[in-house]
Amino acid sequence: MTTCNPAHWQGSFFPLSSAFQKQSDSNLLRIPFKIGQPKKQIVSKTVERDFEREYDKLQKLEDQTKKLHKDMKKSTEADLAMSKAAVKISADLLSNPLCDQDQAFVDSMTALDTAMRRMDSFNQEKVNQIQKTVIDPLKKYSGVFPSLNMAVKRREQALQDYKRLQSKAEKYEEKDKTGPVMVKLHQAREELRPVRDDFEVKNKQLLDEMPKFYHSRIDYFQPSFEALIRAQVVYYTEMYKIFSELTDQIDQAGLTDEQRERETEAKLSELRALSIVADD
Repeated sequence: MTTCNPAHWQGSFFPLSSAFQKQSDSNLLRIPFKIGQPKKQIVSKTVERDFEREYDKLQKLEDQTKKLHKDMKKSTEADLAMSKAAVKISADLLSNPLCDQDQAFVDSMTALDTAMRRMDSFNQEKVNQIQKTVIDPLKKYSGVFPSLNMAVKRREQALQDYKRLQSKAEKYEEKDKTGPVMVKLHQAREELRPVRDDFEVKNKQLLDEMPKFYHSRIDYFQPSFEALIRAQVVYYTEMYKIFSELTDQIDQAGLTDEQRERETEAKLSELRALSIVADD
């Protein structure tokens, strides 16, 4: 299946150089709190509702993508910590003084240590695969949203400019049609035209591309999630083999769990019977 490239959408949402983007952010923060409100409706309520609905979906998608990226990183870190801890435990058992006295114990701990190191190796391969096929694509996808959010801010800036100049033109339209007023009206309309065109271009592009971007998430993420499942299947298949072999090596007596539990309790009772551990 073809994977969508997030770089395509970054280009669509008016990419900025770093310096220009900072300047744009600064300009956007200086939008006047109160501007003249034109009598003419600039954007229909239907269009505004459509815009808000599509942008809201993308904001939720951004939050969910960031959360998933964070959770996947935590999951792989926990996986690695688990296998590293298992290797340390097996190594500690292997270096236990008991190993100097009991060859059967040495053989069992050696088999366990080998199995834990194999498990750790396969776990590392699984984590590396998940990093490349899931975590990195999630990070790249998240990197598109700042460009999208900037495009929305520029659209809002263009809308505010449009409203301000439309209101200015309407004020001259309402005045007596004297020579100086007509000159100013003409100037106001000339000033309004490119601002209106700029807003309409930005508005149309966002309305066209936001739904496309939202629907692209399935094609983009499906290969990643399929790779995640494959990595888990391969890992747990190998774990089954490793632990089956380990069981064959150390479970020579063929005891059940209940029998082993009773045997452990019997040994513990013998230890408790010793005078040095007896209760006062």
